[in-house]
Amino acid sequence: MSTATKELIKKDAFLTYLLRLADDRLILGQRNAEWCGHGPQLEEDLALANISLDLIGHATALYEYAAKIEDEGHDEDYFAFFRDDRDFTNLQLCELPKGDFGFTIARQFLFSAFSYFQYERLKEAKDEQFAGMINKHLKEIKYHLRHSREWVLRLGDGTEESHNRIQESFDELWMYIDELFYMDEIDEFLIDKGIAIDSSEFKDEWKKLVEETLTEATLTVPDWDQFMMTGSRKGIHTEHLGHMLAQMQFLRRSHPDAEWK
Repeated sequence: MSTATKELIKKDAFLTYLLRLADDRLILGQRNAEWCGHGPQLEEDLALANISLDLIGHATALYEYAAKIEDEGHDEDYFAFFRDDRDFTNLQLCELPKGDFGFTIARQFLFSAFSYFQYERLKEAKDEQFAGMINKHLKEIKYHLRHSREWVLRLGDGTEESHNRIQESFDELWMYIDELFYMDEIDEFLIDKGIAIDSSEFKDEWKKLVEETLTEATLTVPDWDQFMMTGSRKGIHTEHLGHMLAQMQFLRRSHPDAEWK
């Protein structure tokens, strides 16, 4: 295999990896943004808006670097607004409708806990720009985890209604958590290059944090061995993503030549 061929494979694999990370954050950030002006209280309205902005900001940085790696003349707007649903590789967990406040908090906690362990390891990646970006975003991820965990405890150990609602949310979300730890040949290739991480190495730590939090919140941990959804990293999504993209992309696609920067 020639050096040029090896570099092409590494470039494609890294591009795919960056887009997976970015798509998760863009889609979840967009979902959380739907709470703007609808939070249960002003302080929480602002907190969710800030988390949404953080996630979209992380996605933007990752898309910018993906465009640089791809070197095809695209930019972050292209990846966000000019791809179809089958081109997105975000987790199905991130695209589900926002539901009630308990559902949003339960999802944010599961995703933030995963992101925390993921980014703690990715900050050592053997790509200086990528590692620097990850390290910068990690501080905000720690806040997202702390904030969502506090709300899980408050809602779970709160009133009968708040307890039941967030329990139902975790029960509903549970079939989507296995995809957090999905890995394929892209991950394996980049792990060998020192760029990606093996998520199975921290799965037990993640499960321990989730179990301890749910137990402290007086909630029941759903069955780890139940049926789990798959396919999002290959472009297979729920019916919700297409509807969401139609709203998110409509204005930008209607004026493709407009200057937004």
